[in-house]
Amino acid sequence: MRMIKVVPLPCPTYLYIPHPHKIEASSSSTQKSRRAFSLSALTISLSALVFSNGNGPTTSISWANPQVPKFLELPNSGGVKALDLRIGDGETPIDGDLVAIHYYGRLAAKQGWRFDSTYDHKDETGEPTPFSFVLGSGKVISGIETAVRSMKVGGLRRVIIPPSQGYQNTSQEPLPPNYFDRQRLFTTIFNPTRLANGEGATLGTVIFDIELVSLRHL
Repeated sequence: MRMIKVVPLPCPTYLYIPHPHKIEASSSSTQKSRRAFSLSALTISLSALVFSNGNGPTTSISWANPQVPKFLELPNSGGVKALDLRIGDGETPIDGDLVAIHYYGRLAAKQGWRFDSTYDHKDETGEPTPFSFVLGSGKVISGIETAVRSMKVGGLRRVIIPPSQGYQNTSQEPLPPNYFDRQRLFTTIFNPTRLANGEGATLGTVIFDIELVSLRHL
């Protein structure tokens, strides 16, 4: 009897990301494997959201590497988690310094809706205008102040800011210049019905890409 050798063909799994806020998996493996992969994809959905570039700063993170970079909680931050996308080579600011940053702000709610970006604020020459504030002034949400305080000029950091360190009232900066976006932001974060339903942690979580452009000692 002639023996026939059966050689199994590889069964690759592909990760396809058509949109920064949707993760879909396709596989030729069993339905059970697909369900397991879906659960794994769900656990990194927030990371997938915050690694999207959109129209914000370009990052060097590649999806070719299946390992999702880890966010680390900043010391004494009240739960602010950060990932340095680029380490700066300039000075580190201290309270009282006038700092200028570019930012790209999104809500964890509303499928990562971008509510504001300084890259969209242009001067008369068409160049993006940074946002300036005095570090430690308390006018800016504390999550941003905490993140900037440990950065160096030239650095780029992505931060996940919990509600307790985010917007506590409608006068805190940075504020979207567009009235509609501003109202939509605060209507979402301070929605009384959904807050009463225990959704505050989701509604109030904000994600910022922050680039420390410059600082000046006052």
